[in-house]
Amino acid sequence: MSAADKVTKDPPYKLLALDGGGIRGVITLEILREIERTLQTELKRDDRFVLADYFDYIAGTSTGAIIASFLSLGWRVSRILEFYVEAGPAMFDRASLLKRFRYKFEDDQLADLLKQQIGADITLGDPKLRTLLLLVMRNATTDSPWPVSNNPRAKFNDPARLDDNTRLPLWQLVRASTAAPTYFPPETIEIGRQRFVFVDGGVTMYNNPAFQLFLMSTVSPYRLCWEAGEEKMLLVSIGTGTSPVANADLMPGEMNLVYNATSIPSALMFAAANEQDFLCRVFGNTLCGDGFDREVGDLIGPATPLPSGRVPGPVHPKLFTYMRYNAELTHTGLASLRVPHIVPEHVQQLDSVDHIAALQEVGVAVGRQKVRREHFAAFLR
Repeated sequence: MSAADKVTKDPPYKLLALDGGGIRGVITLEILREIERTLQTELKRDDRFVLADYFDYIAGTSTGAIIASFLSLGWRVSRILEFYVEAGPAMFDRASLLKRFRYKFEDDQLADLLKQQIGADITLGDPKLRTLLLLVMRNATTDSPWPVSNNPRAKFNDPARLDDNTRLPLWQLVRASTAAPTYFPPETIEIGRQRFVFVDGGVTMYNNPAFQLFLMSTVSPYRLCWEAGEEKMLLVSIGTGTSPVANADLMPGEMNLVYNATSIPSALMFAAANEQDFLCRVFGNTLCGDGFDREVGDLIGPATPLPSGRVPGPVHPKLFTYMRYNAELTHTGLASLRVPHIVPEHVQQLDSVDHIAALQEVGVAVGRQKVRREHFAAFLR
């Protein structure tokens, strides 16, 4: 099936959302590899099976945008992982000393790699894309988040428009979504007669794009209008790891200008991921996900009825079936994944290119412990 075929297909609809998180996208890839293996077995398919054969709409922010684009182009997960292992150090090439006062990494190598792997001539509306694709970036010119999709029905994907988004180079949109402030220079894109400056979608509320993906699949202004329902829609959300106590020893005097400039992107990513995840668990029937805190818990399974018999919560029945796969990159979290030998500091940074093997080990552990065939049992058609 092509992306155009996905638009008019019957339910169930299968959605996949991928968080931002730099080289920690390797964790996402190992989880995806386990999902690919599980689905291939359950669907009785051979090694030509790819996740684009299963998922209808794939969303990604930052590193998730890279992975989402490759998946939509029909890549096997192992091929994407090989790209990350081989190209990771180049994607995060240390900038020269002079430029380091502005950006931590060079962007030329990343842009060149994306052109080579995606194809310089592939556009957002290219028929080679086999799924609907959503990429999240921030338009610094208009000071607004830009979730851009290849949905042919979308308002700004009309070929009659001068500013038709489907004409834009896919590699450039991915590059824009990965332009993390203080890490990479922004990306300038000409759309119609206007020129916009874009930065990483991770500095919007959609570093985890899961709930936004649900909205763009169902809400009328986006013109896709898929039908919601527990049995009609599956939403799988995959994170790149969290480190909620990474700064446990932080002193107030250490929070200077440099500290804030380098830590704010990570703080935004963490807060946004939690909020999107929480919304998905409230509106969806949650089958898998780590706990939020001692007050909220994990919201897995049906809610306990109140004494009056009323079921608490804003929506019943739920609007979709939901899974969230992620890892806590702390001593406690790594121990629970049975990888206590991994040093948390080695896997917590967005640029941990020297510890890709450790990131892979974390992702493998998450996949083996959390991905279950029964999560997908009702969505095998």
